[in-house]
Amino acid sequence: MVSALGMTAVLGGCGLTGDSDGVTLKLVAADYGDSKDNSSRKYWDELVESYEAKNPDVQVDVTVYSWNDVDRKVREMVEAGEAPDMAQIGAYSDYADKELLYRADDVLSIPVQADFVSQLAAAGQVNGVQYGLPFAASTRVLFYNKTLFDKAGVQPPKSWDDLAEAAEALEEKGVKYPYALPLGAEEAQAETMQWMLSGEGGYTDDVGTYSVDSPQNVTTFTWLRDELVGKGLTGPVAPGKLNRADAFAAFAAGDVGMLNGHPSLMKMASDKGVKYGMVTTPGIDGESKNTLGVSDWMTAFKKNGHRDEIGDFLDFVYSEENVLDFSREYDLLPVTTSASRTMSTAPEDENLKPFLDELLLSELYPVGKTSWASVSADVKKRIGQAVATGASPKEVLGQIQATAMKAGSAE
Repeated sequence: MVSALGMTAVLGGCGLTGDSDGVTLKLVAADYGDSKDNSSRKYWDELVESYEAKNPDVQVDVTVYSWNDVDRKVREMVEAGEAPDMAQIGAYSDYADKELLYRADDVLSIPVQADFVSQLAAAGQVNGVQYGLPFAASTRVLFYNKTLFDKAGVQPPKSWDDLAEAAEALEEKGVKYPYALPLGAEEAQAETMQWMLSGEGGYTDDVGTYSVDSPQNVTTFTWLRDELVGKGLTGPVAPGKLNRADAFAAFAAGDVGMLNGHPSLMKMASDKGVKYGMVTTPGIDGESKNTLGVSDWMTAFKKNGHRDEIGDFLDFVYSEENVLDFSREYDLLPVTTSASRTMSTAPEDENLKPFLDELLLSELYPVGKTSWASVSADVKKRIGQAVATGASPKEVLGQIQATAMKAGSAE
C-alpha cells in the first residue's frame, strides 16, 4: 500500500458486442499490496484476462497507483478533462456532487446492486442516490497481546473501566504502550470515530447533522485525557504524534498491550511471532454497540459515454468469485452479501470472522457529504490536542464542529 507503482497494463475485456474497432475502458485502481509480488496489478491482470476471453470487443486499460497517489492522480485526470471510465479510490462524493458519475442503477444489473452489504450501499449514497460502489471493506476490533496480558494477570476488557485497569496493570509490568492511541495525522479520523462510537456518539446525529461536540463525544475525550493519556498509559509518543502505521509496527514488535486494529494487523503480528487475541471494542458500559466500518469505492465516470460496457465489466468484477478472490488476497471483507455469506462459513476464512461479525454493526464515515474531506482533515489536525494534559476536549471538539458546520453549509 506504500509502493508508488504507477504501472499500466493493457488488458482485455467480457460479454458485449461492440463496433469493429471495439471499445477501450480505462480503469485507475489503488494498490492494496505491500510488494511487487502481491500488487493489485496482479489481481487486475488475471481478472481482466478472464473477462477478455468472453468478449474480445472490449479492452480494459488498467493503471495501478499506490494509495499515496491514486486519489490525486484521478483528480488531476478529471481536472484535465481526461476522466477515466472507472476509478477505484478513497472517496466519491465530490465527483457525484459535480454530476460526473453514473448512478449505480445506471450501470449495474439489479442482482448485483442488490447484493451489496446494506450499510456499505447506504454509505455510497448522496441525497438518497447511490453513486459510490463499495469495493473493499474492513472493520475494527480490539487486538491484545496475549503474552503481555498473561504476565500482567489481566483479562481482555469489555468496558472502558476494564481497559483502564488492564492498561494500569500492563504499565506496572513495564509495557511500553499499554494502550496505543494513534491520533496522528495518518488516520486520526478512524481512531477518533471508533472511540466516539464506543461512547455512544459519532461524527453525526441520527438525522445526519454534524455533532462532533456532542455531550457524548465530550465525555469520551475527557475520559481519554483523564484516564489513559493523563495517567501515562498510552506510551512514550504523544497520541497526536502517533500514526497508525507506527502503532501497528509497535504491536508487531511486542511493545503494545492493546490497540484498535483492522484485518491487516493479523498478518503483521503473526509474521513477527506475536500471540494476539481479538475482542469487540470496549464501550462506556460494556462491549461497544457499534464499530467503525471503512470502505473504498469504485466510481463510474460519464465522460467517455461507455455506460453499457462499464456496467457489463462491473457486473463481472462484483461476481461472488471475484469478490472472494480479492478479499482473501488482501485480508479484507467482501462488500457483497453473497460473498460475505460464503466467507462466514468457510474454514479458510475463520480468522476474518470477528471482523465479518462486526460489519453488520458497523457505522461508516459520513462520506456521502462533500464536506467530509474538510472535516476529516480538521480532525487529523486538531484531535490530538483534545487529549493533551490541561487541554479542553469540549473546546477542541467545538473547533472541529465549527469547521464541519461551515463546510456543511456549502453543500
